[in-house]
Amino acid sequence: MNADNGQGISIPEDQVNLIVEVFRMLADPTRIRMLWALRDRELSVNELAEHLAKPAPSVSQHLAKLRMARLVRTRREGTTIFYSLENEHVSQLVVDAVFNAEHAGPGIPSHHRGDDGVRRITRDRQQRKATQR
Repeated sequence: MNADNGQGISIPEDQVNLIVEVFRMLADPTRIRMLWALRDRELSVNELAEHLAKPAPSVSQHLAKLRMARLVRTRREGTTIFYSLENEHVSQLVVDAVFNAEHAGPGIPSHHRGDDGVRRITRDRQQRKATQR
């Protein structure tokens, strides 16, 4: 995959600023846990709050920031709003960040051991790459 997409060796300044903002949004442990929980399903604020053992108002504030940064999107069903990752690139960013962090620890990272959940994510990722070729 070519990271510059034919745009040369530099990235336009406005795009760099957007990238910095995305990384700023990711520089919070609660937000990383939220995005990880949303990587393969949508959840409501209350479901996320319960999953993270955090108060719903706090979770809601984090979700608002992630939504403004276009990292998550919403879907309304009755009075409940469900959150999911904005697109496959966000999912890939989160998965790659987690996998990269696993390499910093001792031993063989779990994504190289073939744990079921990670194996499915890796398989899905390989299938997407194959269809892009």
